[in-house]
Amino acid sequence: MRIPIDAAGRLVIPKALRDAAGIVPGGVVEATVRDGRIELEAPPAEVRLERRGRIVVAVHERGTPALTTEDVQATIERLRAER
Repeated sequence: MRIPIDAAGRLVIPKALRDAAGIVPGGVVEATVRDGRIELEAPPAEVRLERRGRIVVAVHERGTPALTTEDVQATIERLRAER
């Protein structure tokens, strides 16, 4: 995908790429240059640990949409493929 850069050197990351990478408006990304490429990475989510009954769960500080069944299945398949 080609992305134009304006005269000030700015570029807009298309929504589909932002969604796939977990980049949200108002958030930040980590930028590095590696082998002549610019790599952008969304930092890990900020969470707090909260006790719910007898278990402790990680709760996203800013709220986050619930995972869909498709998201969970895709993650399981990706992790199995990495083994």
